[in-house]
Order: sequence, then C-alpha cells, then structure tokens
Amino acid sequence: MGRKDSSTSRLPVDQYRKQIGKQDYKKTKPILRATRLKAEAKKTAFGIRVNIHLGILLSFYMYLELL
Repeated sequence: MGRKDSSTSRLPVDQYRKQIGKQDYKKTKPILRATRLKAEAKKTAFGIRVNIHLGILLSFYMYLELL
C-alpha cells in the first residue's frame, strides 16, 4: 500500500524535468540536431585550440634548441 501512495506524489525536480522534456519535444528534429552539433563543436574546438598551442610551443622550443 505504501508504494502505491508514494508513486502518485512526484518530486518537484521530476515535475520540472518532465516540463523541460515536453518543451524539447515541441522543437523540431532539425533544431534539436543543430543544437547538438553546436554543443559538440564547442567541445572539439577546445581540443583543437589546445593542440595548436602545444604545437606552437613545441616548434618554438625546437627553434631555440637549434640556436
């Protein structure tokens, strides 16, 4: 009996997540895909920037070693 009563009352966090899920569902698939691709691009851009900086530092170090 306790389980049935506890399942009917939802936590405010669960209600909030459900509302957000409904709002996301209202968006069309191309909009959701574009948002996901934009987030992934931000993640990979950071990695590329770090690699470029490391490459520049390495080349500068190699230049100094040759002198």
